[in-house]
Amino acid sequence: MIRWEDFYLEKCADGLLPVIVQDASTLKVLMLGYMNREAFEKTISEGHVTFYSRTRSTLWPKGETSGHYLIVKKMYRDCDSDTLLIMAEPIGPTCHRGTTSCFDTPDSEGFVRQLQSLIRQRHRDMPEGSYTTRLFIKGVKNIAQKVGEEAVECALEAVDGKRERFLYEASDLVYHLLVLLEQMDCSIEDVEKELYLRHK
Repeated sequence: MIRWEDFYLEKCADGLLPVIVQDASTLKVLMLGYMNREAFEKTISEGHVTFYSRTRSTLWPKGETSGHYLIVKKMYRDCDSDTLLIMAEPIGPTCHRGTTSCFDTPDSEGFVRQLQSLIRQRHRDMPEGSYTTRLFIKGVKNIAQKVGEEAVECALEAVDGKRERFLYEASDLVYHLLVLLEQMDCSIEDVEKELYLRHK
C-alpha cells in the first residue's frame, strides 16, 4: 500500500501532491487535483477520492454535493514519487461542466469505444434509416447470426492469407460483436474485466 511518507514533496508547491485521475475502464484522463496528507489518508480510508482545494483551503471530497464520486480502484506513484495516479470508477460526469473529463480530448478513449458509444446512442434513439437500428429491431438471434457469419468470413480470409480482406472482415466482426454486446447489455469494459480475471 502506498503511504504518504513514500512521496517526495520538496518540489511540490505548498507541499501539495499533484493527483491525476484516470478512468479505470476506459483509461481516459478525467482530471487533475491536489492532496495534502489529510486528503490522501481520507481517500485511502474511505475508498473515494478526496482532494485539497487550493482556492478554499479545505478538504474537497469529490462528489460531495453532486454525487459524482470517484471510486478508487488502484493507485500508483510516478518514477520521482512526487505525483499520484489514481485509477478510478467515475460515478457520473467528472467535470463541473457535466462532461466525462475536464480535458477536451475526444479521441482519448480510442475509436472502438467511440463506436461503442455511437451504437449505444443508436440503440437508445433508434433513428430511422440506420443499419444499426435495423439490427436492433430484428433482435438478438439476427445479430448473433451476423456475428457468426462475419467470424466465418474473417477466418476464411485468414486461411487464404488475404491480409486486406481479412482486416475488412475483422472490422465487420468487431462492429457486429459491439452491437451484440449492446443487445446483451454488455460492453467492451465487461470483456476487458473478464480477460483481466482470466489473466490473473
